[in-house]
Amino acid sequence: MVLAMAWGWGCGRAPSSLEGAPFVPTSEFVVLAHVPAVDRDVRARERMALRQALARHAGQLDVALQLARVNIEVARARGDSRYLGRAQAALAPWWDLAAPPPGVRLIRATLHHARREYAQALVDLDAAVKEDPGDVASWLLRAEVLGVRGEHAEAARSCARLTALTSPLEVTVCEARVRSLSGHSRQAHQLLAEALTRRGHSQEAQTRALATLAESAALAGDASAARRFFLRALALDPHDADARAAFADLLLDVGRAREAAVVVIDHAQDDRLLLRRVLAENALGTSRAPELAQALARRFEERRLRGDGGLAREEARFALEVEKAPQKALRLALAAWETQREPRDVRLLLEAALAAGEPEAARPALDFLRASGCEDPVLVRLAERVRSVQP
Repeated sequence: MVLAMAWGWGCGRAPSSLEGAPFVPTSEFVVLAHVPAVDRDVRARERMALRQALARHAGQLDVALQLARVNIEVARARGDSRYLGRAQAALAPWWDLAAPPPGVRLIRATLHHARREYAQALVDLDAAVKEDPGDVASWLLRAEVLGVRGEHAEAARSCARLTALTSPLEVTVCEARVRSLSGHSRQAHQLLAEALTRRGHSQEAQTRALATLAESAALAGDASAARRFFLRALALDPHDADARAAFADLLLDVGRAREAAVVVIDHAQDDRLLLRRVLAENALGTSRAPELAQALARRFEERRLRGDGGLAREEARFALEVEKAPQKALRLALAAWETQREPRDVRLLLEAALAAGEPEAARPALDFLRASGCEDPVLVRLAERVRSVQP
């Protein structure tokens, strides 16, 4: 799923509080928290059959592409990056080609995107849309990557290219995502709310729209609306780890750590979701909090040993909120800023600079907010705090 996102957390001022009684897990929510074993069995059999077919006839591009796609989907569903490596391995004969056969560029870009290697992803996506200007998936992913990098105008141009190629809702989701990333979440919300009133949307398009609506509502400070949209999005796609992480972040922001723990409790294999579990258990002061924190610290160390810096943002947040090491958090937040500039990266850099007593280090985030004309209240207030303590 291209347009999936996670945002919110921590030390800044939270969105408006959630309305109603505290959320208590029900049979409806259990569906959101568990992946049926039969589903995993079906996927495992499919992967095995594809691997066997590829082993019998090496060099079958169609089989290799399908195996790569299945592994990417499993990686997304389980939050297990090892399946990304398996997807790459399936494409080994074509992986390093400057001009690979059709289909390889998009898979290669998808893997780079998943690893937050955005510059490499753009090389393939620029070539892919040049080779096939009607490639909807490549235009969508290109818009997403550019939006994450903070190149909002170019991301919007990618969305515009979709107008004659796909459904109006898909185009609207793309445009709304860019507006949300640029700090105009109320505009994004208005666009999508209107589009969703029309009938005939596919389930995938509805899921993307709901996840984007949830994100924009959180950014705009409407926690109650964000909660409703997150629940609807996860009901349609329980495998959306980004939406699940964002929902947990929202709950943490408004002081509902116990509910946040429920959202992620069965997903500890995903380092991003384990971080939310650690934050929730830490907020609750449970006996398991230190053990979980140690486990996550080991995972971060293992990633560093592998040369994998893809979770610098998450490690920065861990350093800031769990380890209480603001200087380390600031260093990691600045490293993450080099490649990605989503609202969550802006917020993290501002928070880390404040905690470290180095408000001037947040200058890149302040300049970015000014250039984008950001209107989102949480970021605006946090930026004002940083400016107020600058010399």
